[in-house]
Amino acid sequence: MSISLYSAASGMEGQQMNLNVISNNIANVGTTGFKKSKIEFQDMFYQQREAVGADSGGNVVPTGVQIGSGTNVVSTSKVFTQGTVNNTGADLDLAIVGDGFFEVSDGTNNYYTRDGAFKISANGAIVTSQGMTVVGMPVVPSGTTDVSISEGGQVTLMSDGESIGSGNLPLVRFNNPAGLLSLGGNLYQESEASGNSLDGVPGVAGYGRVQQGYLETSNVNIVEEMVNMIMAQRAYEVNSKSIQTSDSMLQQVAQLKR
Repeated sequence: MSISLYSAASGMEGQQMNLNVISNNIANVGTTGFKKSKIEFQDMFYQQREAVGADSGGNVVPTGVQIGSGTNVVSTSKVFTQGTVNNTGADLDLAIVGDGFFEVSDGTNNYYTRDGAFKISANGAIVTSQGMTVVGMPVVPSGTTDVSISEGGQVTLMSDGESIGSGNLPLVRFNNPAGLLSLGGNLYQESEASGNSLDGVPGVAGYGRVQQGYLETSNVNIVEEMVNMIMAQRAYEVNSKSIQTSDSMLQQVAQLKR
């Protein structure tokens, strides 16, 4: 069977996965703190018709004959570049400018997010939109008139000009953030690939700063994604054309005895 059929089929499958990644990026262009994904390909194994450096009548073959068998998707990793920071004016909207994640907890497990659109629960805890508690944030008692959060993560609760509580909001980093497990809901989970979480103070030792009253938007560039979509479509069409051409050649071979 012609290797071109399998090679082109792998190319079509790869470009379909590429389009899936691009589509997800575009769908989340308005998602707070979303980080785009990129897909990576590798060529597959090669058939060695004639080995490189083989002996040919006392001479060394300089190149050999190697025929590839297509492409394979090996990675879809997150790109943690900075998104645009927009002013919202809300006291509990927080944006990270630089590296780091907010740490949140559901009471059993800890998760990590760049989405700083926080709320106050019925019991005064500062929580995410899913109701997870933000680690390091103090409980806000009734009667609090102002919540102040500095770029270094110092939280101060005020009532009628007097301090009634405080806390320290840490940020978390990872040696390999691309290795985090994406769970959806703007949440990530630690994995063997990401390494252990490293707590730090905002604005110190490479950790990002916290900006109160701002939210980080998605880092998706819609124009770039549209270009990538067109390229994926063209690559898919060319691979499908390879299958049609290979099929036509096989038909020619099958009709030789007629």
